[in-house]
Amino acid sequence: MTLVLGLTGGIASGKSTVSRWLHQYHFPIIDADKIARQVVAPQTPGLQQIVALFSTEILTAAGTLNRQKLGQLVFADQHLLAQLTAITGPLIRQTILQQLIDYRRTAAVLIVLDVPLLFESHYQQLADLTMLVDVSEPIQLQRLMARNQLSTQAAKQRIASQWPLSAKRQLADVIIDNNQTLAVTQQQVLKFLTQYQLV
Repeated sequence: MTLVLGLTGGIASGKSTVSRWLHQYHFPIIDADKIARQVVAPQTPGLQQIVALFSTEILTAAGTLNRQKLGQLVFADQHLLAQLTAITGPLIRQTILQQLIDYRRTAAVLIVLDVPLLFESHYQQLADLTMLVDVSEPIQLQRLMARNQLSTQAAKQRIASQWPLSAKRQLADVIIDNNQTLAVTQQQVLKFLTQYQLV
């Protein structure tokens, strides 16, 4: 039987690190961020719809999506963010559903559904179990500012565009505390895999 794990976390919480560790065990990963980039690649209907909404100003000289410029627009305006999500959301969901079908056919024991907005977008309904990579709000802010070279205000806007981690904690089946060292976090992941007899 295949177990579908819905993996989530706040921005800069360490979710991608946990996803990479799970991939090292050869579990298939359905990466919503990667899919989100694919559905807005050049020549795709997704990118064409975004350009129709925002104009060609959000394109690079090479014709690709300028994510930084788009991010500045949508993270400062919830209405624009909702419009962007209305375009990309259905395209992402369709691809995720198809990958789930494909991976189930391989008889994988664990499929990881790596979705930053797992609860916000109701993807937890596709999972048997949900895992939150959790971090304190001050550490989250510090990591995001360092990783993305953002001001405090810009980082807070991005964090505010997602549900607070406190809300996600109430919904998650498994919580991985990523406030300490990577080694401590990795031990928690291994404990989960052992508990569910996946390794």
